[in-house]
Amino acid sequence: MSHSTETQLLNAVPNQLFIGGQWVAASGNKMLDVTDPATGKVIRSISDASAGDGMRALDAAVAAQDAWAATPARERGEILRRTFDLVQKHRDDIALLMTLEMGKPLAEANGEVTYGGEFLRWFSEEAVRISGRFGNTPEGTGRMIVSQRPVGPCFLITPWNFPLAMATRKIAPALAAGCTVVVKPAALTPLSTLFLAKLFEEAGLPAGVLNVVTTSSSSEVSEPIIADSRLRKLSFTGSTPVGKALIKQASENVLRTSMELGGNAPFVVFDDADLDKAVDGAMAAKFRNIGQACTAANRFIVHSSVAAEFAEKVAARVADMKIGRGTEDGVTIGPLINDKAVDKADELVQDAVKRGATLVSGGKRVEGEGSFYEPTIVSGVPADSDILREEIFGPVVSIVEFTDEAEGVRLANDTEYGLVSYVFTESLARGNRMIDALDTGMMGLNVGVLSNAAAPFGGVKQSGIGREGGSEGIHEYLSPKYTLVPNS
Repeated sequence: MSHSTETQLLNAVPNQLFIGGQWVAASGNKMLDVTDPATGKVIRSISDASAGDGMRALDAAVAAQDAWAATPARERGEILRRTFDLVQKHRDDIALLMTLEMGKPLAEANGEVTYGGEFLRWFSEEAVRISGRFGNTPEGTGRMIVSQRPVGPCFLITPWNFPLAMATRKIAPALAAGCTVVVKPAALTPLSTLFLAKLFEEAGLPAGVLNVVTTSSSSEVSEPIIADSRLRKLSFTGSTPVGKALIKQASENVLRTSMELGGNAPFVVFDDADLDKAVDGAMAAKFRNIGQACTAANRFIVHSSVAAEFAEKVAARVADMKIGRGTEDGVTIGPLINDKAVDKADELVQDAVKRGATLVSGGKRVEGEGSFYEPTIVSGVPADSDILREEIFGPVVSIVEFTDEAEGVRLANDTEYGLVSYVFTESLARGNRMIDALDTGMMGLNVGVLSNAAAPFGGVKQSGIGREGGSEGIHEYLSPKYTLVPNS
């Protein structure tokens, strides 16, 4: 494993755009600053792309598309596998880089290197398993051939909260399918993607197959790319309002779209749950990534007979959490991404308290430098509280009570979102009922973390369209073609 000091590592990250296999400056040499949310200090200045730079990246992807689609699947897979190996070689550096630009504790950043790397390995294997089908027509008049073709050049927009995994989760299946890509990472955390592009380059990826544009003007750069008829696919992870706007833009050229949008995950604890297991699950589902995940448990729906004990046990665990910069030993709660995120979390907590919720612990910003907010628990949250309708994206546990299974299901489904749900019960029959009853694309049964590169990730309702990961993930970048061959 490689080990670098913070300064050495940051200097090793390319600070230019990656277009057509070359590292190039943005037009006008415009730069944007990347800050450490734990200190508020600038850690690296990188190229700030213009709309013209974005179009140059699309030009490069279009120029490389035919050759990449014709590249044997085995070769595409081997490049992904070599990139996986390089990620493992540099895992310590990548983890530190994510902690510096995003703030998550170093131990969690290491976990993301493992998780993000798995998409490279998984889709390196899926590349050679792309298959169609062949058979006679029911009438016996001919033979049907169904083949799979890459959809074409793709535009991938990634969020700031999982800088490596969200990039690999999109790039890997696209490349495995034979598509070229333009990637626009979030302006808050672009360094991990730039470092990843450097590893792809080292792994021998042909020029133009992967292009990275970093920018502070997301809509200015994105709109012309999406409007270009040569683009055939748009994939976005982020908020539902932005996703809706992008879907409207994509409709003009009838683009294939994958949208992984917001969440409002219910965490349902039944009266027969193993409470210690439920508390372990709650800590993982809520506080991983400092609560800044679309899969984070948002609403803790707990049976009234165990609600007080559950809150007490969670509070005891929260009291032991250490707040600080993610690079410090033992830190479990790093900073939120910026002051705006802190303000939002606090507004939601204060609104709930004002409406009658009980503040069990926490509930305020941590004084000093950086964007820190105390891990917080509010119980008895009234139904009209904003915290039950909006994504918290912070280290806040909001508890509501229910009395029977039907009410628990009703409360869990009472949201426009449907990404993931968590259920804790010792009854196998009830667990099986919840699989059908809860209106989400994913469910964790007696577990607080369920993401896996081999599983389809995605939601229903306003949580998105399509799936990432699993055997389903590569089909988001493939288009089936049917050919009829007559018998005579």
